[in-house]
Amino acid sequence: MRTEPDRADTLGGLARGLAVIEAFNPQRPRASIADIARATGLTRAAARRCLLTLQSLGYAEFDGKFFTLTPRVLRLGGAYLSSTALPEILQPELEAVREAVHESCSAAILDGPDVIYVARSAARRIMSVSLGVGSRLPAHCTSLGRALLSMLPETRLEAFLANLPPEAAGHTRVAVVAARTLGHALVNEELEPGLRSVAMPVRDMRGRCVAAINIGAHAGRATDEVVETLFLPALRRAVARLAERIPG
Repeated sequence: MRTEPDRADTLGGLARGLAVIEAFNPQRPRASIADIARATGLTRAAARRCLLTLQSLGYAEFDGKFFTLTPRVLRLGGAYLSSTALPEILQPELEAVREAVHESCSAAILDGPDVIYVARSAARRIMSVSLGVGSRLPAHCTSLGRALLSMLPETRLEAFLANLPPEAAGHTRVAVVAARTLGHALVNEELEPGLRSVAMPVRDMRGRCVAAINIGAHAGRATDEVVETLFLPALRRAVARLAERIPG
């Protein structure tokens, strides 16, 4: 069971620095001090100190007006990937699923409102956005996210839903309840027109949910019959094998 550290034991400066890094995204690849202050809720002075610290450490560059992150930031994500065996264990199973169904297969974990891709085996490009390890997508409207949400305790699920607009929260709640009942989550052209995907939770040897894996395909190929007779059996086989391989 994960316990939260006491606030007296946490480092505020580190928290602010990480918040500044997370403020950069595809919609905000370059940012001024004022931009970062608005995005993080920090004062301009605090945002400036954080940005200049990141610059001095090589995590950011400054052109006189705008700051941008440098590739050095990848070390932070790389540290996670190199410290866990999960992606290495997942990858062969994703490859096996892709070979069985001839469609892309991915694995993700839950991080706040998003899912983060930790492994992927792509058959062909089916989305307008490019997906790879480290990519983020909203959890509430993806099959991976709903599969992961279906494994949360009710209190954590309610906290997640409380941050969504009412209509999205209601729709997501119904989909998550269905995923709990069925053992899988199916998303039909919600994230992107023409895309259907189905996902299942992945458990470790102790039965704890550690990730989810999915198959994504063009809606024209992913008919209900194909999902039932091809996709779901392939996912079930992969999930069963992973439950015997991922340490608890």
